Amino acid sequence: MKKTSKLMVVLAGAVMALAFSTSSIVSAATREYGVDWSKYQGNYGKYGTAKDKFVIAQVGGTYNGYYVDQATYNTQVSSAIAAGKYAHTYIWYQVGGNTTVAKAAMDRFLPRVQTPKGSIVALDYEAGASGDKQANTNTIIYGLNRVKAAGYTPVLYSGKYYLNDNTYYSQINKAFPNSLWIAGYPLNGVQTEAPFKYFPSYDGIAIWQFTSSYGSAGLDGNVDLLGITHKGYDGSHKTDTGKVVVTPNTSTPATSAGQAANHTAKADIKAGTTVKVNLSASRWATGQSIPSYIKGKTYTVRQVSGDRVLLDGVMSWAKKTDVEILATSTAQPVSSFDYAQRGLYRPSVTVNVRTGAGTQYKVTGHLGYGDHITYNHVYVKNGMVWARYQSYTGVRYVALGVMGGKAYGTRSVY
Repeated sequence: MKKTSKLMVVLAGAVMALAFSTSSIVSAATREYGVDWSKYQGNYGKYGTAKDKFVIAQVGGTYNGYYVDQATYNTQVSSAIAAGKYAHTYIWYQVGGNTTVAKAAMDRFLPRVQTPKGSIVALDYEAGASGDKQANTNTIIYGLNRVKAAGYTPVLYSGKYYLNDNTYYSQINKAFPNSLWIAGYPLNGVQTEAPFKYFPSYDGIAIWQFTSSYGSAGLDGNVDLLGITHKGYDGSHKTDTGKVVVTPNTSTPATSAGQAANHTAKADIKAGTTVKVNLSASRWATGQSIPSYIKGKTYTVRQVSGDRVLLDGVMSWAKKTDVEILATSTAQPVSSFDYAQRGLYRPSVTVNVRTGAGTQYKVTGHLGYGDHITYNHVYVKNGMVWARYQSYTGVRYVALGVMGGKAYGTRSVY
């Protein structure tokens, strides 16, 4: 099975374990918190605390010679911009010491980056190292040079012992000083603040990933020590209503979509708008307490009534003041070039599985949010786009969307 998210690095003595020191403490004035996302945080991501300022989203990566696009990447970037966060990118970089594989990875994923020029593009090097430390070092430096040449800020993600065991890290740090995003979790359980009395002792650290339980289990918490997560942006400001706005130095489709959502007034929320329930929200519009598992999560607005919105799925009314707009529509129009003949499809709504490409064929099941298929052919029939795939019970078909209209999910083509 191909991996599509970063490995966890929490066990003492594992390859990503760290030694900690109390001797090196970074000034509190330069610290800012943020999160990193893969497919496990969904299309619109999640946050650990209300103080989060940045997001680093996975665009994809190379896994044992396979190249995998992350289907959640574009919407994660746009939703981060919509929420007023600095959005950045990382690539799973399981290239060992093979520069040919590294080149193919850079050729594939750098053109897919949707964060602005100057933003971080991090290489996640934590698995698959070869037995040749110099070759491993060379492939890392090669990748970082490619990131720099493409106009982004190069960063290396890894752990102290993994780097010591598999690379000549001093060469990397000399070529790219203060460019290390280091993982090390000194404490167990949920954390919302970096425990700086255990600050890792290592050269060139720009970002510290200090927990994999940031506010809740399964979410990585990071602290920016040098202000590196501001790169690619012309600062941020608050509007009169308290909304945070970031200004990317260059535009991409994802950042433009995020800015459009960010600039949409809450008075203009309508059915189909994607919103996040604020972590600070306390009560539904009907007076009941909002459960903690609702806060920070993303929902589609089903209905609007005055200053209230009905959230689909939970079917509860929230105050407009307690939600944040992440996307002004739930799907982009489907055009013919959206669909290569092979790809990975993740539905965002429940779709029927049929025996043929058409609504007249028998329904044998359904797919919903969290599911995915790998399809091997696409048909356009009667204005609908259909994908064919091989299931456990035979060849099956699902609708990907309406040509020129609504898409029913996200696709990664290859």
